[in-house]
Amino acid sequence: MNWEKLLSSDRFDSSKKENSSPESFRSEFEIDYDRIIFSAPFRNLQDNTQDFPLPENDFVHTRLTHSLEVSSVGRSLGKSAGEYLISKYPNLAEKGIHSSDFGAIVAAAALAHDIGNPPFGHAGEEAISDFFKHHPYGYIWRTHVKPHEWDDLTNFEGNAQGFRMLVSKDNGLKLSYATLAAFTKYPRPSHIFKRDHNRRSQKKFGFFTDQQKDYAQLASELGLTKINAECWLRHPLAFLVEAADDICYSIIDLEDGCTMGLVSIEQTIELLAEILGDKFKPEKLEKYKTDSQKLAILRAMTIGSLISEAVEAFCANEEAILSGDFDQALTDIIPSAKPLEKISHLSVKKIYRSKPVLEKEAAGFQVLEGLLEVFSKALNHKFYQTELYSGKDKSILRLLPEDFPLDGWEIKVNPYPLLRALVDFISGMTDRYALSLYRRVKGISLPGT
Repeated sequence: MNWEKLLSSDRFDSSKKENSSPESFRSEFEIDYDRIIFSAPFRNLQDNTQDFPLPENDFVHTRLTHSLEVSSVGRSLGKSAGEYLISKYPNLAEKGIHSSDFGAIVAAAALAHDIGNPPFGHAGEEAISDFFKHHPYGYIWRTHVKPHEWDDLTNFEGNAQGFRMLVSKDNGLKLSYATLAAFTKYPRPSHIFKRDHNRRSQKKFGFFTDQQKDYAQLASELGLTKINAECWLRHPLAFLVEAADDICYSIIDLEDGCTMGLVSIEQTIELLAEILGDKFKPEKLEKYKTDSQKLAILRAMTIGSLISEAVEAFCANEEAILSGDFDQALTDIIPSAKPLEKISHLSVKKIYRSKPVLEKEAAGFQVLEGLLEVFSKALNHKFYQTELYSGKDKSILRLLPEDFPLDGWEIKVNPYPLLRALVDFISGMTDRYALSLYRRVKGISLPGT
C-alpha cells in the first residue's frame, strides 16, 4: 500500500461529475465532514444514549456529543500523524497533500463511527441478532435466505450498518473512498472461513453481504492489500479512528460515571493521574472549586497526553501497518495501556453494570424484539403464511416508511433484501422513537397520549 493512492478523494459514481463550482476553501475530505454533520442519520444520534438512559444531567454524553468529541480527537491524531508522513514522504507535498488532509479524513470517519448503532447501543445490536436466532418469527426466515445472509441477520453489527448507511444512495452522502475506508475498522464480511484472532481488524465485521462489492471496489481504488478471498488489510488511518474512539470512551465514560456518582472523585483523579505521570500537579488542582472543574481540566490533559502517545505509536509502526505486519489497537501498545485497562475494568464493574445501564439494556431487548416481532410477523403472513394475513397485519405494514419495498416478494424470491430493509428501519430509530412506537403497536399507549 502507498499513501498517495490511499488518500484518493475519488467517490462512487465519480464519472458523474457534480455540477458545482470549484471550492478552493474546502478540501474533498472537509466536504465529507460537512455532508456527514448535516445528514439525517447523524442528527438522529442526539436522541441516542451513550451509556446512560437519556439522563436529565446535561453533562452526561449522548451518541451525538460522543461522536463530536471522537471527531475532534481524531482530527488532532490525523493532523499530527500527517505532519510526520509529509516529512517522511516529500512526494506527498509535491502532490498537494497537506497534514490537514490526514486530519480531515480521520475527523470525518470518526464523526460517523457510531452512525450505524441501533437504539439502545450494544444491547440493541444483541436484541436484533437474538430476534433472528431465537424468536419464532425471526428464525422462520432461515430456510429462505442463503447461509452468509443468515450470518448477517443473526450477527447484527453497528459498524457494518454504518458502512451500509454511508454508501446508501438514499442518504446521498457520496463520501470519498479514503473516508469510507478509514471508517471501516473491520474490512471483512460477517461470513468468513476462518478468523485470524491475532488481527484486530478481524475482531468484528465491517460490511454486510450486499455491500461486499462496494467495499471491494473502494479497496481496489485505494490499493488496499487483500489478505485472502474475504478479508483486506485496514486502511492505515482506521487505526487512528479506532484510537480516537478508544481514548474518548475510556476517559469520558469515566468522567460520566463520576458525574453520575458511580465512581468517586478521588478514584477518578487517581486513575487519570496515573496516565499523566509527572504532569499531574495535585496542588494546582486545588485551585479549582468544584469537582466538575477538576474533572474538566484533568480530562483535557489526559486526552492530550493519550493523543501524543497514540501518534507516536502510529508513526513508529507506520511501515508495519502498510505491510500488514502490525494489526493491533494503538491504545494497547502505548505507555498508558495499563492505566487504560484499569479504567476499562472499573467501567465494566461500576458503570456498564450499574442499575441504570442494565435497566436500559433490558428495556432495549424488550422494545426491539417487540418491534421486530410485529413487523416480521406481518411480512411473513403477507408473503408466506398468506392464510394468516389479517387486518391487524395490514395496519402494521402501513406503519412502514413510504419507500419500504413491499412489492415482488413471492414465496420463491429470496427475502434477504426485504429483511435488510426491515432491519434498516428498526435500527435507524432513535431510542425515544423506538420506545414510543413499541408502546403504540403493543397497545400500551395511543397516539397523543
